[in-house]
Amino acid sequence: MQFTILGSGSGGNCAYLEAGETRLLIDAGFSARQIRERLAGIGRAPEGLTGILVTHEHGDHITGLGTLCAKTGITIYANRFTREAIEKQFPAAGLKFAVFETGAAFSVGEVEVQSFSVPHDAMDPVGFLLRTIAGNIGFLTDLGHATKLILERVKPANVLVLEANHDLKLLQDDTRRPWSTKQRILSRHGHLSNDAAAEVAVQLANAELHRIYLGHLSRDCNRPELAHRTVVTRLREVGANHIAVDSTSQEKPSPTLPLAGFRLL
Repeated sequence: MQFTILGSGSGGNCAYLEAGETRLLIDAGFSARQIRERLAGIGRAPEGLTGILVTHEHGDHITGLGTLCAKTGITIYANRFTREAIEKQFPAAGLKFAVFETGAAFSVGEVEVQSFSVPHDAMDPVGFLLRTIAGNIGFLTDLGHATKLILERVKPANVLVLEANHDLKLLQDDTRRPWSTKQRILSRHGHLSNDAAAEVAVQLANAELHRIYLGHLSRDCNRPELAHRTVVTRLREVGANHIAVDSTSQEKPSPTLPLAGFRLL
């Protein structure tokens, strides 16, 4: 049982979960070559994958799908609207899909997948709670705000991947993004700021949540140390000292996390 974030940022997102004989990618937002190289770094290969779970169709989550899956025949798990959007981007790839309904739970090998809708500017974006015998992993990588339903769905997580896209001041001061883009990022269907991520972390803090990975950081409008400090400070203010917080990078994988030590829920 192990979990590795192969990379996460506004330019690419991909994670790897191994539960017994089940080996999954969550999103494939890097080139097929990059994904292969990053998997090789942990002694794995795309040919050994059971499937790929896709949160939504934006390029930083599906860039590698066409080449990776066309060559290996890996099954892509996506809802109907996301599937249609993916097929438009890779019309000649002959991709193999297993379609789920948003809000539904389904099993992929030894992993139970619970899906739920998230507010983001994509066709039908979802978050996931992945249940294994060693612990539960929640994915909230792209969302403008956290609804009560979202918080309820990821409450059982022992490990949480949580978007901390931007620092508000750095975004406001950024000269390369037009105001319309900033409005989209700041909207209720955009991306979480560091402060918003910190509030989500506080609302989810409980004795069973052991680690938070801060993901989807903007290269230009955030800094890993800013995101980390903002979230840790809020967690410490509410006494959640047991929760480890790590900032991820799209340049390199995070250290592999073994899952065997978590109390079963």
